[in-house]
Formats: sequence, C-alpha cells, structure tokens
Amino acid sequence: MKLKKSFLAVLALCLLFGHIKGQEAIQRPKLVIGLMVDQMRWDYLYRFYDRYGKGGFKRLLNDGFSCENTYIDYVPTYTAIGHSTVYTGSVPAIHGIAGNDFIIQQTGQHMYCTQDDNVSGVGTDEDEGKQSPRNLLSSTITDQLKLATNFRSKVIGIAIKDRGGILPAGHFADAAYWFEGKSGDWISSSFYMEELPAWVQQFNAQKLTEKYLQQDWNTLYPIETYAQSIDDNNEYEATFRGEESPVFPKKLATLVKDNGLGLIRTTPFGNTLTLDLAKAAISNEQLGANPGGFTDFLCVSLSSTDYVGHQFSVNAIEIEDTYLRLDKELEAFFAYLDEHVGKGEYTLFLTADHGASHNPLFFMDKRGNAGYFDERNALSGLNTLLSEKFGQEKIVRSLMNYQVHLDYDIIQANDLDEAEIKAVAIKFLRTLEGIAFVTDMEQAGASSIPARIRERIVNGYNAKRSGCIQLILEPQWYSGSPRSRGTTHGTWASYDAHIPLVWMGWGIKQGASNRETHMTDIASTVAALLHIEEPNGNIGHPIVEVLEK
Repeated sequence: MKLKKSFLAVLALCLLFGHIKGQEAIQRPKLVIGLMVDQMRWDYLYRFYDRYGKGGFKRLLNDGFSCENTYIDYVPTYTAIGHSTVYTGSVPAIHGIAGNDFIIQQTGQHMYCTQDDNVSGVGTDEDEGKQSPRNLLSSTITDQLKLATNFRSKVIGIAIKDRGGILPAGHFADAAYWFEGKSGDWISSSFYMEELPAWVQQFNAQKLTEKYLQQDWNTLYPIETYAQSIDDNNEYEATFRGEESPVFPKKLATLVKDNGLGLIRTTPFGNTLTLDLAKAAISNEQLGANPGGFTDFLCVSLSSTDYVGHQFSVNAIEIEDTYLRLDKELEAFFAYLDEHVGKGEYTLFLTADHGASHNPLFFMDKRGNAGYFDERNALSGLNTLLSEKFGQEKIVRSLMNYQVHLDYDIIQANDLDEAEIKAVAIKFLRTLEGIAFVTDMEQAGASSIPARIRERIVNGYNAKRSGCIQLILEPQWYSGSPRSRGTTHGTWASYDAHIPLVWMGWGIKQGASNRETHMTDIASTVAALLHIEEPNGNIGHPIVEVLEK
C-alpha cells in the first residue's frame, strides 16, 4: 500500500512538473535591431565585397541569411515610404505615407510626411522638432510588439533624418530622436516626451558633431586602390559650398564655416554619429536587458549614405569610401551588441528604403540610353494646354512624386469635367520624351502596362494623398536636367527597387535564397519570429526560409 501511495505521489509530481513546463514563456530574442541603410543598392553588398573586413557586411552574409531578390512593392520609391513599408508590411495605398511630401487632395495642403503642427520640439525651438508619426495610418511591427507585451517592451528610433527615426518606431514608441543641423544636436518632440533624457543631454554636451567635423575626410585607403570608382574629379559630382572641385581630401573644418554643422550629414561621419547614439541608447535605456524579460526593439536608420549618394552619385570614390567605412562601423556595432546584449541573444536585419540610379549624364557618356525628365517644363506645358482648353490657369498644382496633382478648388468652382481634364493631360504627357507610360490612377489596374509595374502603381496610390495620374519614365531616366549632379531615386527600375535584406542572430538560419521576396514581407517575418500579431495594414508574408523554426 505504501509503495502504491509513493508511486502515485511521484506520478502527481511528474504531471505537475509537466504542466508547469508546458507553461514556460515563449522564447524570444532580448533585442531586435532594424538597421536601415538609406539609399543602399543591393549590389553594394557585392560591389565592394573583396574590400570588406570579416566582421561587417561579410559577417552578415556568412553568418546570417540573405534574401537576395527583395523588391519594393510600389512606386514612387522614396525614403518615408520605404521606412513606413518595412515596419508596417504595407504600402502607401494603406499606410498613407505617399511620399516624403504629399498633397492632401481634398484641401490642397502640402504635407511633409511626419509634419505635426500640434506638437513642439524637445531640445530645439526650431520647426524641425514639430514632428510625429500621426500621418502614418497603419500600425508598425514595433507598435505590435508594444501591444503584445502590454507596453512593457521598449522601442526607440534613431536617425539623422526625422522620418527615418519616427516612422519605424511607430505610434507607441518610448522615444524617437533625429538630428538638427543648426545646433548639431539630437532632438525629439513633445509627442514622446517633455524634455530630453539626461543621457541624451549628456550625449549632446560632448559636441561630437563639431569634433568629427574638425578632421579631413580623406580616403580610408590609398586613393589609387579605389578601382570600383571613376576618377575623383569628374563632372557628375556636386561640390560643397566653398569647394572648388569635388575631390579628396575634403577640408571639413574649413567647409563647415560655409555649410554649417549639417555638413556632417553628407560625410561618413554622420553614420558614426548615429551609431554612437545607438550604442548610448542601448547602454542607458538598458535595451536588451528588459527587467520583465520582454523583447526590446531599436530602429536605426543610417541617413548619410543617402546624402552622400545624392551629392556624388553611384560611381564616386566618395560612395566606395563611405561603404568601406560603414563596413568598419558595422563591425564595431556588432561587437558592441555581442558584448552588451550577448552574441546570439539579439536579432538584426539590415535593409534599405530604396536604391539609386546612375547619373544619367554618366550613363549617356558611356553610350547608354538615359536622360532627364524636365518636370518644370512639363508642368508649364501641361497647364498652358489645359488653360487653352478649359479657360482656367494652373489646373495642375504639381507633378510631385511623378504624379499629376489637380487643383480641385478650381475644377469645382468652375464646374469643369475632371475626366476630360485627365484625358487631355494623359494624351499630352504621353508625347513627352522620357515618358514610358501614363495612366489614370483609378484605371491603373486595367491599364496596358507590364504587370509588375502595374501592381506597384496600384500599391502606391492613396486616393486622398496621391495624384490622379501616374507617370512612369523610361529606364535610367529621372526628374532633373543635364545640370543635375549626383543621383536620385523614385522610379520603378531595379536600381531603385532591388534592395538588400540580410538577417542575423537569434532565431535566424544561415544561408541565402534567390526566391523573390518583398519589402512588405519584413514586418510579418519579424512577427513570426516574435510570435506576435502582424501590423494591422500588413499585406506581406513571412519569409519562412529565414527562420529556424
């Protein structure tokens, strides 16, 4: 009898232990880091590969998982849309960020993507502080993490560009910080806080912007070794104010007098400054050491790669040097994460908001087919034609974002036929050099445009914030003139739409896939990794090859 009772007692304990074990917490990483490299073309992973060290980009590619064919799902391809799409898993048609700037069609109000006149700056009295994520209509994966943990996870966004720090961090973020060029400081807004935390004030007090700008920007290695780039002095690059030619070394301590502290944006040291703040945030906010054991999220966007690209273009030594320096910065950042969060305890993904075009003049000089779409002349010619036809001037407000924006006040006040206006406009625009396709946004889904481009037009169209007609340019064309230097982006072509996406760390397999994936898949992959709900506007799918389970 005693033996039977002992057996039953042991059995009960086993059952109890099994029940308790079954209630163990879901395993998650301590910290997720979303690392956006602004204007990073996919091919930069490999164009400079043989010059990268082992601990930066190569560590990502060798230890992590690379989604080699990741594409943007919409047009136009701009910074604010890219950051919003990565973190919402959605597209402008749903999340509402239709450009860096867009027009509220009902009122004609010009709106900056993160503009919020109802908040005030924190750490600044300038208008740069009047920013928030209120224009973003969808939740972000960072919002969903806050909801899933009853707001016990910590979320922080950091970027030189306000939109790069604000939009990824979402509506429920603990903080977002961005750079103010006038003061050289990191600032925020009253949407998040009443005053900057003491550690941010102490960080600003170091005056790192001034210190970094006291050095010359010279090439990291002997300039003759930059074989992937064209000659240092060429006609495709822009100069800084006070500079006679766009060549190395760049005397930053002298140039800052004419260009202000915002000069740091267009140097590799802007990335250094950003990652300095990211490390300080990890340390001071104890990211990855959440007292409740919950996953934290740090959103970092490296903006200087975009500024350098816009000024110097794809083939410049400045670009090659910026990425060689960034490789070393990433190596140091990954080592910092290993030490302070724990190797294998965090998950990191690196991607981009868009790519960049070769300078069209460079392309033409090499006997390629390219060109510039003269937006100002097109707008003037279109309005002249419409004025002659309908008796009203300036019926078209703008061709911003490669879209026709009508002045609906004029149309309604004069009882004009919008459909007829659009038909006349489309017929005219199709005659212009550099235009491949023109379509009425409301009819885009049925238009005779290749399916991939057609889908991107539909995804990019937000009826309240987008124009009514979409322009699609010929490959290697963008808005500008032969006087334009550097590069830009915004088109459907692969140089703008094919982006890197590399994962590393907790829960991530080692490997690569050439299957086509999409920018909209990133948020749902993070959701699957964390076992949380996807953002409420998500249209993407988890990239299951990436995940260990």
